[in-house]
Amino acid sequence: MATTAEPTTCNATRRRRARLRSAWLALALLAAGCAGLQPAPVASPTLHLLQAAAAVGPAPVQRDLVLEVAAPRAWPGFDTPQLAYVQRPFELDYYANSRWADAPARMLGPLLAQALAQAGSFRAVVQTPGAVPADLRLNGELVRLQQNFATRPSRIELTLRVELVDVRGRRVLASRVFDESEAATTDDAYGGVTAANAALQRVLEGVAAFCAAESGRFPSPAASRP
Repeated sequence: MATTAEPTTCNATRRRRARLRSAWLALALLAAGCAGLQPAPVASPTLHLLQAAAAVGPAPVQRDLVLEVAAPRAWPGFDTPQLAYVQRPFELDYYANSRWADAPARMLGPLLAQALAQAGSFRAVVQTPGAVPADLRLNGELVRLQQNFATRPSRIELTLRVELVDVRGRRVLASRVFDESEAATTDDAYGGVTAANAALQRVLEGVAAFCAAESGRFPSPAASRP
């Protein structure tokens, strides 16, 4: 009886080993298949900054006023960190692998405040919300910031609308639209960013001159004191 059971035991052992090898092979194939189905790693986008290239020169007249710079708003399509471009009218596209470090309108607020402070036209320049009561407030709207490929070389188109408000009187003293364009040095995202910063510098200088001139409509607090 022992001699007849031994071959049967050996055959059963071989079958178990074969099943184990088949199971391990199936698991290996399944793992390889799942790995092949995983999406390819996506590269991190390149981040770009809006920056003022140079300081605005000092203004000849300083008014005894506090100017508050409100956080600028952005029109639809430009309230995003994505870099916008157009190839034909009414169609807005965005770069896939390049982005602004933040939404342009959010980066624009501190740049406006810095340019106005450097211009020296006001006793103080603060940003909203500020602890110091303001006499005037500058509101801004980013109407567009896009790279236009309808021409060669491509051009950056930057439009900013601003209004100067009498805070206590709750009235708009003046408003203006600043529209600048700049040819890109290269027809890519970096060329567009470089052109955007050049156009922005002219806009900042224009806004500083606008605020200095139009604030003359507002009487200085010192003039109203006895």
